[in-house]
Amino acid sequence: MTERTAPSSPSSPASADRTVLLRGGEVHSPADPFATAMVVERGHVAWVGSEGAADAFASGVDEVLDLDGALVTPAFTDAHVHTTATGLALTGLDLAAARTLDEALVLVREHAAARPAGEVLLGGGWDSSRWPGQRHPSRAELDAAAGGRPLYLPRVDVHSAVVSTALLALVPGVTGLKGYAPDAPLTGAAHHAVRAAAHRAVSPAQRRAAQRAALARAASLGIGTVHECAGPDISDEEDLTGLLELAAERPGPRVFGYWAQQVAHAKDARRIRELGAIGAAGDLFVDGSLGSHTACLHQPYTDAPHTGTAHLDAAAIAAHVAACTEEGLQAGFHAIGDAALTAVVDGVRAAAEKVGLARVRAARHRVEHAEMLTPQTIAAFADLGLTASVQPAFDAAWGGDDGMYAQRLGTERARTLNPYAAMLKAGVPLAFGSDSPVTPLDPWGTVRAAAFHRTPAHRVSVRAAFTAHTRGGWRAVGRDDAGVLVPGAPADYAIWRTGDLVVQAPDDRVARWSTDPRSGTPGLPDLAPGAQLPVCLRTVVAGQTVHVRPNA
Repeated sequence: MTERTAPSSPSSPASADRTVLLRGGEVHSPADPFATAMVVERGHVAWVGSEGAADAFASGVDEVLDLDGALVTPAFTDAHVHTTATGLALTGLDLAAARTLDEALVLVREHAAARPAGEVLLGGGWDSSRWPGQRHPSRAELDAAAGGRPLYLPRVDVHSAVVSTALLALVPGVTGLKGYAPDAPLTGAAHHAVRAAAHRAVSPAQRRAAQRAALARAASLGIGTVHECAGPDISDEEDLTGLLELAAERPGPRVFGYWAQQVAHAKDARRIRELGAIGAAGDLFVDGSLGSHTACLHQPYTDAPHTGTAHLDAAAIAAHVAACTEEGLQAGFHAIGDAALTAVVDGVRAAAEKVGLARVRAARHRVEHAEMLTPQTIAAFADLGLTASVQPAFDAAWGGDDGMYAQRLGTERARTLNPYAAMLKAGVPLAFGSDSPVTPLDPWGTVRAAAFHRTPAHRVSVRAAFTAHTRGGWRAVGRDDAGVLVPGAPADYAIWRTGDLVVQAPDDRVARWSTDPRSGTPGLPDLAPGAQLPVCLRTVVAGQTVHVRPNA
């Protein structure tokens, strides 16, 4: 495989008011599947075409960037991010690499020793389903490792947490809240209360540093836009408004904010907009997660004698969707289990009967995660115009016959999860994201996970997955003119060092014409398992450079 080299560095960073000609590479554009050049003007794509035609522009631009064979694609959109939590994981205690409980406790002990004595300790990313014995840390073990200090450690799915005794002492009445257990991970209201106490201990300076770190990491991976999924059970209003202000005042990825609070009337909708949010959506919880046994199921878990937790029923969902639709506001929910997804489609359908199906479809309401879909709920998503904001990395992390999903649900039910091919076939709009810090910011890894789903029947082409992670995120916020490199589109793009470009079909049943260069289908990097993922050399948002790889 021939490796493509880095583009030469321009004399100065591109800015939104400069006209730039990029040439000598591969430009991924439906406007011209063989394009090698692109002109950016006033923050938008002005032209895409061939190397020969580029000569006509060379003398009339402010800057010429020689790509030297590099690939130019639309910048990625991560449709589900918790930015501050991502930054805190990047700058704080991350237990994702811990292979055993003992290793996790050592990391806690080392982190505590390195932090100021009066500081609440924050971490996360642990997953006891991967540890020998599958046992979570006990409170006594955490107290010892933290040296008696307040400690908050959410599970990798962030739907439960283990905490130290000292943190519990900061939350009066916590033992009486739903989800409290004397020596088990906290869920529900108890978890939300201790999380709020822990986050209150984060100073404004710490929070802003975490947000900067998260956005910088996103930009370094070719992500030009993130959807911040905030809400009163996840963060606080100051966190959301501070993030939106930060994104507006400095170069970096765009941030679209969602605030997950129920809307009953116009006053509620006004408050959502006052916060700067574009919708009352994101993690408005209908249920919890499979890992924490809180996703709401029709039938009991295989490894627990219950069906999880329901937070909203169909009537509450209908009221929220109807109110949002009346106010011209996008609604949305977090729903993972099959019973939760049934409640969503029943509720949205009831809202459509009240306010009109056409208006509900036009609002592009969205559902986060949407993992345990059935043929019936898939058909309902398509009929109601619901966007599925999904995370293929979940399948890569927990799918397969030996994964956490199979432990929780049994092999047969686990194999039905995340049916991307059936969703696309039915016409359900897909928007890909990471749910970072649940799974890392990793756009090409996300595309690979969808194309090489652990259940072969659910695989989609690399091209379809790439579209869901670029244009799909823009469509999820009501924009059909972005996420693609065509004249008139926002100049949000990334430049990559990669190997040969190919057209990858989901399986051998796909007609071979689509993988032949003569078909005119634009190629993408080889994402087969084991192949090296592309390296981001530069990220540009609205014509302004927001990341340049050192020594590129």
